[in-house]
Amino acid sequence: MTTWSEAKYWRYIQAAGGWDAFQHVLECLGGLAKKHQVSIANIACRYMLDLPAVGAIILGARVGEEEHIQDNLRIFQFSLTRKNRSDIEYALTRLNPLAGDCGDEYRKPPFLTATGEAGRNFSTFPRPYVTKRGPDRRALVLTGTAWEETAGFSRAVRKGQYVWISGTTATHRSRLIGGTDPEAQAHFVIDKIEGTLRAIGAKLEDVVRTRVYIRDTSIWEAVARVHGERFGHILPANTMIQAGLIGDDCLVEIEAEASLA
Repeated sequence: MTTWSEAKYWRYIQAAGGWDAFQHVLECLGGLAKKHQVSIANIACRYMLDLPAVGAIILGARVGEEEHIQDNLRIFQFSLTRKNRSDIEYALTRLNPLAGDCGDEYRKPPFLTATGEAGRNFSTFPRPYVTKRGPDRRALVLTGTAWEETAGFSRAVRKGQYVWISGTTATHRSRLIGGTDPEAQAHFVIDKIEGTLRAIGAKLEDVVRTRVYIRDTSIWEAVARVHGERFGHILPANTMIQAGLIGDDCLVEIEAEASLA
């Protein structure tokens, strides 16, 4: 390994199952590439694009290299059969899934960076949201939505070891995140709650109570699955309620309480 990028990728390979497991996947993709007369990268990209939850992928562009651009365009010139996808999925069973979102390699153990630690990349992490001191030594968190200013409330209040987080929807300032997908909205709401907790010196694992409000009972199971995915290792007390949410496009609203004891 001669570059930082190679060192980082090698750590990913080791965490995801090792060199032999990756070679097994590459052999599968290589065989399909020969059948379709395209590159291995084309097969991988086409497979990802065909997944129901994927709307787009980001390609590593090489500026000025016409050959690379033309190769990427071949992604739209063929289709994978059901058997092709089944073969890929079987090959992927040799790999270990890596938990977390893009960027978590810098924020959370096992720190899948070139050095394998966070300190070499960032000495400190900025607070996700604005915090300020309130009355009675309260710490307040503001996320900048119009509702906070109009209605006069904080996204979260911390007093001593306790934290209360206001009902939170999938809004980022004036924009709604997640469209009409209740799962996407629920994930963003919990992302926002997690960022709020970080800003105030707490973490998601400190949550002891959640209340989930949904616009329509038809989406309860989808939202419940997201709650289970994000809080399943914490198991806070929880209530789900059907409610007429404010905001025509808001499908989910969640409030939370945390204890740092």
